[in-house]
Amino acid sequence: MRMRKKAELPVKDCLQCGRPFAWRKKWARDWDQVKYCSERCRRTARGGSVAP
Repeated sequence: MRMRKKAELPVKDCLQCGRPFAWRKKWARDWDQVKYCSERCRRTARGGSVAP
């Protein structure tokens, strides 16, 4: 796989906060299932509490 510029990477909007986030290598296998930009957004969306 050739190197890509950051601007060329796929982008999604977080379902919780609405901010755009870019593809990461660790999400390569399951990019279609990624819905949240961070662990904090994922926890908040599931009804968990967020530590200060």
